[in-house]
Amino acid sequence: MTTTTGTARITATATDEFVEALRAHSRRYHDQHPFHVRMNAGRLSRRQIQGWVANRFYYQENIPRKDAAILANCPDLEVRRRWMRRIIDHDGRQSGEGGIEAWLRLGEAAGLTREEVLDHRHLVPGVRFAVDAYVTFARTRPWVEAVASSLTEMFAPDLMAERLAAFERWYPWIDPEGLAYFRSRLTQAPRDCEHALEVVTMHCLSAESQAQAIQEQAVVLKAMPLGNATHMTQAERDLLARWLRSR
Repeated sequence: MTTTTGTARITATATDEFVEALRAHSRRYHDQHPFHVRMNAGRLSRRQIQGWVANRFYYQENIPRKDAAILANCPDLEVRRRWMRRIIDHDGRQSGEGGIEAWLRLGEAAGLTREEVLDHRHLVPGVRFAVDAYVTFARTRPWVEAVASSLTEMFAPDLMAERLAAFERWYPWIDPEGLAYFRSRLTQAPRDCEHALEVVTMHCLSAESQAQAIQEQAVVLKAMPLGNATHMTQAERDLLARWLRSR
């Protein structure tokens, strides 16, 4: 099967290669970072777990803002209708629902007060900068590129299952009811990933746009790996950029 758009022709094989190129970045996702390896092995202290929960909350509460920015820029009605579910998943339809609420309950289960999570007293500057930059990217870049930046969810289902198992096994001092966020993402993440991948493969039909999607992930935005968790060097990003330009 061959798809033609403008002067570019993309075959089904090329699309498969594009998807595999995106999936290949899973080897550099943040679950490979020593901190997360230690977390899953049960080698973090109570204070370290609390610090991670408190800082991660800033990302969690900004996910709906990132998705709202994509919605605001997206001209495709069907994409908008489906993308809205992400905001509802995190904000909930009413008080006491949604992923943000679930994360606050995780904080309480880990021994933090709701107030100290909400007021960001534990938030480090680097996390604030990275999350704010991500929201700005989604607001200012073409909407398909912003959707592509969400494709890190391609790696999330296994990560969440492993994290849930690790917390249940190694951190029994955390109330199991506080792990509801991880359980909800076991089904939400695959659904979201399927839709985002569908959007990107439908709209990135040229070799140039596919290369741009990969470049936004790993070279420009540096969202892959998230926060450069596996220390991808600038030289490696430059090498990837040259390879993309040569395609």
